[in-house]
Amino acid sequence: MTHDPVPDLLARATQLLEAEFNSLPAFEQAIDQGAIAQVLQATAHRLGDNYPYFHPLYAGQMLKPPHPVARAAYALAMKINPNNHARDGGRASSEMEIEAVQQIAAMFGWAEFLGHLTSSGTLANLEALWVARQLAPGKRIVGSEQAHYTHERISAVLRIDYAGIAADRHGRMKLEALEAELRKGDVGTVVVTLGTTAIGAVDPLDEVLALKKRYGFRVHVDGAYGGYFRLIPEALDEPARRAYAAMSEADSIAVDPHKHGLQPYGCGCVLFRDPAVGRFYKHDSPYTYFTSKQLHLGEISLECSRAGAAAVALWATQRLLPLTPGGEFARGLARGRAAAVEMDRRLRLDKRFETLAVGSPDLDIVAWKVKAASLELASEQAQKIFVACGTRNLHLALVQLPHSWFETLNCCIDRDEAMPAACLRSVLMKPEHEAWLDRIWKELTAACGDVWGE
Repeated sequence: MTHDPVPDLLARATQLLEAEFNSLPAFEQAIDQGAIAQVLQATAHRLGDNYPYFHPLYAGQMLKPPHPVARAAYALAMKINPNNHARDGGRASSEMEIEAVQQIAAMFGWAEFLGHLTSSGTLANLEALWVARQLAPGKRIVGSEQAHYTHERISAVLRIDYAGIAADRHGRMKLEALEAELRKGDVGTVVVTLGTTAIGAVDPLDEVLALKKRYGFRVHVDGAYGGYFRLIPEALDEPARRAYAAMSEADSIAVDPHKHGLQPYGCGCVLFRDPAVGRFYKHDSPYTYFTSKQLHLGEISLECSRAGAAAVALWATQRLLPLTPGGEFARGLARGRAAAVEMDRRLRLDKRFETLAVGSPDLDIVAWKVKAASLELASEQAQKIFVACGTRNLHLALVQLPHSWFETLNCCIDRDEAMPAACLRSVLMKPEHEAWLDRIWKELTAACGDVWGE
């Protein structure tokens, strides 16, 4: 690992923070430094039992290291450990959350809205669907079969009927299948995913909104993974570009700053286009709100205690890297996207693999299948390559996908198009992945040689 400048920067910032409270009388906190040092040493050893998520050769799951300023700001805030449920527990961090969320909403074209941070995208989606239930009681929720599994689970928790809509070979929701459900007249909300977990597919939001005009339903955009790609429309293919251009017309949006937003876990965000939905959160609390007549974030959130440090880290990151098209943050997204497009191009030229049949990736996730005489053999070979890559410090992921999504069907003796195959998958979400792609390809090629004796 290279030298980490964060501890030095954090030490200087901590001195400045402590100076803000110089008017307080001094007190000493009893600390056994020797015991703490032993525990931290043991902790460091335990944490070594992990994949190197921070390194460009980790190209497996959706894990992006937080920016150094986010790590430092989070640790700095933990000196105080604010709670953003109420201003009594987090005065500065509550203001910082409001400012940071305004910047996220502005990225989607919203100046008037209701929103706040959450502990995760799951909670953000839960709040959006909870509000949807209040506005359309008894109505169903539908989403693509490639939408995150938590939508069905959340609907069960909320006691709302949920139906999955078939996806096409792009991994996107089929509009004809959606309209068949809409004709039944009992759909209250459609979940549109911009960046599916499996392959980063972007549902056709613009076309779903056209159906909304005819059938009347709410549109919730799950942009937990892909929401930030709104900043780089010029780097996307036309279908995805149209979908992102339509985001401002959604009724609610979920986005995860702890994915592409360079934040530590957990930091999600939920936004509502209509601020009036805040009425559903109204409650009385005899013990929380005393010192301020201003709105408390706990009055517009289902969660109570929330880490103020998450808001501080996000605020600091967005101050350093504003969410503006063409800015440094946006350029980082574009580099990951470019790496995925180039990886897909190389895979298409390699006769050992099959790529998705319908063109380049929508975002920055690449999936491919091993060519083999059967799906069982293709899956077995993919798993062996996954292991062989790991021994070379290249960490990919495995994903189950319908084999009908790939280039040909005649390469396999299996004829059931819905039957899944274990495929290799790479999430190239780090800006550094573009510069490291040659090394990634070299290790993948060598790992294949290990498996096939080449």
